[in-house]
Amino acid sequence: MTSPQTVPARVGDATPPAAAPVPPAKAPMTGRASRTRYVVPGSGDSWRISAVTVIVLLAAWWLVTRMGWIAPLFLPTPGATLDAFVAALQGQTQGDVPLYEHVLVSMARVLGAFALAVITGAPLGIAMGTSRTLRGIVDPLIEFYRPLPPLAYLPLIVIWLGIDESAKVTLIYLACLAPMAMAAKAGVRSVPLEQINAAYSMGATRWQVIRLVVLPAALPEVLTGMRIAIGFGWTTLVAAEMVAAASGLGQMVLNASNFLRTDVVIMGIVLIGLMACAFDMLMRWLERAMTPWKGRM
Repeated sequence: MTSPQTVPARVGDATPPAAAPVPPAKAPMTGRASRTRYVVPGSGDSWRISAVTVIVLLAAWWLVTRMGWIAPLFLPTPGATLDAFVAALQGQTQGDVPLYEHVLVSMARVLGAFALAVITGAPLGIAMGTSRTLRGIVDPLIEFYRPLPPLAYLPLIVIWLGIDESAKVTLIYLACLAPMAMAAKAGVRSVPLEQINAAYSMGATRWQVIRLVVLPAALPEVLTGMRIAIGFGWTTLVAAEMVAAASGLGQMVLNASNFLRTDVVIMGIVLIGLMACAFDMLMRWLERAMTPWKGRM
């Protein structure tokens, strides 16, 4: 018995050998799956969620005060808080100081201290990141006072500087300096070593590496530190204006609390929070404008 032999196909045969079957192509993904497959988790706008959250909180505030579940002494109605705001605009507050004067004085203190912190803290942090000696000298000092609350060293500042404007600005300045310097140092330390070695291999000097490689790479962290620093400045405002202040939002809130004017207290707190949010949004816009490559590399 002989095994069957394969007959080669001849030219002119009517039926060529069958080709291997081709698997059907997969249909392209549509709908939500195609939009979210390669998206970074957490990306996208969230302003709609934030707006709904604010509306819900305001509605809950109105409801609990309208139903009388919380006494007005502890939580006044939104209408009473708005009336306190209108009265403050007309100067009907303790001391007869109009609201715009409180706002301008507080802004001058916070922005002045913040500017000093940026001018001194950013170069100090960059120097700490590029100099081992300076980092060993300055880093323990900043790490020591950074966790301390401003009220802890407020009495010492009053003893040293008195009760004039220098004590208030210094307290806010110290609150802004630590996060500014630490962010700048972290930005310098996070520069990829490959970029530094590439610059050196092309003949760059140390100063050129710092100016052309380190500073641009550290800029996003420096801007983030500025956002954090100005937030610390606003949180320290009330403590700073405890020192014999005649005007300012913090002084207005503290004075109103002495007379149990909860509506003025909440109005001042909301106003400070809105101003802080406005400056944070400004810093975010500045960060996007100056570092458009952030998050895309």
